[in-house]
Amino acid sequence: MKKIKGIMLSLPVLMLANAPALWKMCSIRTWQKTLIILLLALYTLVFIAKSHGNKQAQRKMRRLDSGAFVLGCGVMQSVIQLFVIIALCFTDINGWRLLANGLCAYGVTTLVCLSGIVRIAASARQVKVLWYVLLLFTWYIPLVNCLVFRKFYKAARSEYFFEQAKLDLNEARKENEICKTKYPILMVHGIFFRDWQIVNYWGRIPNELIRNGAEIFYGKQQSANKVSLSAAELADRIKEVLAETGAEKVNIIAHSKGGLDSRYAIAHLGMDKYVATLTTINTPHYGCKFVDMLLEKIPDGIKRFVDNKYNKLFTALGDKSPSFINGVYDLTYKNCSEMNAVTPDSPLVSYRSVMSKMNSIRSAGFPLNFGYLLNKPYGKGNDGLVTVESGLYGENSRMIEHQGKRGISHGDVIDLFRENIKDFDVRDFYVNLVKELKEQGF
Repeated sequence: MKKIKGIMLSLPVLMLANAPALWKMCSIRTWQKTLIILLLALYTLVFIAKSHGNKQAQRKMRRLDSGAFVLGCGVMQSVIQLFVIIALCFTDINGWRLLANGLCAYGVTTLVCLSGIVRIAASARQVKVLWYVLLLFTWYIPLVNCLVFRKFYKAARSEYFFEQAKLDLNEARKENEICKTKYPILMVHGIFFRDWQIVNYWGRIPNELIRNGAEIFYGKQQSANKVSLSAAELADRIKEVLAETGAEKVNIIAHSKGGLDSRYAIAHLGMDKYVATLTTINTPHYGCKFVDMLLEKIPDGIKRFVDNKYNKLFTALGDKSPSFINGVYDLTYKNCSEMNAVTPDSPLVSYRSVMSKMNSIRSAGFPLNFGYLLNKPYGKGNDGLVTVESGLYGENSRMIEHQGKRGISHGDVIDLFRENIKDFDVRDFYVNLVKELKEQGF
């Protein structure tokens, strides 16, 4: 139905695109031809400017839907136009008029397509940067540009249906507040990042949890430092959250090194009294053996240089006293083994761990694809930084099984790239994870 509607609505636009041929073929007065073309031009402008999106959808989704519709009409018009040009070649229209008709068709069709692209660019989050680069160099090349336009169209339609289904699902379960746990959720980031509000470490996950009733807070420890120091910052943050909310305990969800920081705070800093559950996500509980290997091979001068540059940068970004090298050393197999030996699980806390893996080097970009290769000799699978064997911790552990060639990387599992992955809805994964905490009384 959508395609038929598109063809019907864009038919006058197609007529305008072939105005030079119609001028020759129509046996009516000149002023009548001029009036018809002016009306067709006016219709085309209205068609381009009008929002063709779902009127019941949110503004962003409506714009995305509208952009995909207009672009789809433009692509369909390009295909139809090709047959029109071929048919005109068998008429008595001369070559110059055929050329003028071709240029007119090219201009009108490109205008329609680019208007759709602009709306998609303003709304879509799933179109890769590569396609924008290709668009920049191919939008003026007939047929080739249609292939790029079609890619934009498919990405926009896919995102629209995915996100609209997500919104409908949240609306349907809004009253149930399935993520409204007894204790607030404290989300703890990993190494080399901070809890910025503008660029959320956890992508779209926190907002999804909040929409379903969760009360969310962040760890706010420095981006890189020794586990013991990060744990002390985390302990202070736990006390702040309890004071702010009046809750007795918190549920911690911690990614990467954040899981080690949390375990240390629980075992050594008395936080077991204030933590109900700890869920670690792709945490290197047993270290990263490839880090041991790199630290042995990299000269000390280079280590000091990187450490100095990193610390200066993140001090400027808000850290008080970051230490790149200390943070990295605490991720080694040696140091994690030593920590595990003196850091027992507390009987007062419910522990659970989650792990994922990449299925090939093409599952993620740099540096995770490079880390994937470095990690391959040390386990049966890895997420680009952590091996499966290191990430699965304790009896209550869960492996994210993702079918197909992609798999789920260290960044994918926290929605770092805001990408809709086929057969894995990262936001719904966390909703179900927190829903389980609620069902278990936490």
